[in-house]
Amino acid sequence: MLEIKELRKSFHGIPALKDVSFRVERGQIYGLLGHNGAGKSTTLGIILGMVAPNSGDVLIDGVSVQRDRSRALRKVGAIFEAPSFYEYLSGWQNLKILMSYSAPFDEKLAREVVDRVGLTKRIDSQVRTYSHGMRQRLALAQALLPEPEVLLLDEPTDGLDPEGIKWFRDFILDLRQNRGMTVLFNSHLLAEVELMCDRIAILQGGVRVFEGPLKGLEEDHLRYEIDATPTTLIPALLSAHGGTVESETVIHLPREIDPAKVLHDLITGGVQVRAFTPRHRSLEDLYMEIKNQPSYDPSA
Repeated sequence: MLEIKELRKSFHGIPALKDVSFRVERGQIYGLLGHNGAGKSTTLGIILGMVAPNSGDVLIDGVSVQRDRSRALRKVGAIFEAPSFYEYLSGWQNLKILMSYSAPFDEKLAREVVDRVGLTKRIDSQVRTYSHGMRQRLALAQALLPEPEVLLLDEPTDGLDPEGIKWFRDFILDLRQNRGMTVLFNSHLLAEVELMCDRIAILQGGVRVFEGPLKGLEEDHLRYEIDATPTTLIPALLSAHGGTVESETVIHLPREIDPAKVLHDLITGGVQVRAFTPRHRSLEDLYMEIKNQPSYDPSA
């Protein structure tokens, strides 16, 4: 549904993107991650035709944004950077004006979308009276009018409270499940990305340093957190099972090894085990591994 092809972009001679490529399949929720200045917003800006790349292209359902921006973006809704509204007008008046820029205003559809995002009771209030969460919902309603097939979201949960973040997550998952929506968004909230996304790309200094499914984070070994003494006995007992020690509290075991047998051997070998807990590799673990690589340079 969305293909990013070898994007390159520099600002005043400073590279912002260096041959960035990835694909988002129809109906996928795709996360774009990276530190501030990694190139996430620049990538979204190019997809929306608001930033011109030095080279490369973006295809939306096979249509080039660079060659036919209007037709390519017909299927796209977006919240890009901080959404802006006419503060002195109501939410409904804002939707009528903003929707008319790209399509004839459909009142019935607009009412349905307003109800879907939970703004029915306040849609006739002036936007200046809206909370941050209500503004985000209004921006989401605007992005969904007229109903797009692709939704692009730039830090959509930034500044929301935990309740607002959960509402947003459930809403996006419902869009995918019941409407087949394709979603691309960037976020700093790694836990939310892990709960929502099918696939992710990580940018570092304008370079794509990781791309793959979240289930691909699994390693060929399993980690366990352990609270045991004496620690001096543990390495030798683990080695018999192909296991290794990462630290005094974390050990690694091959996937094919039954941890019950390892635990039995530790105890019978004289180790007092107080806790033994699986620790799955998380998106945060992967992100920090990349960040801590010697080549990592957030200013690159």
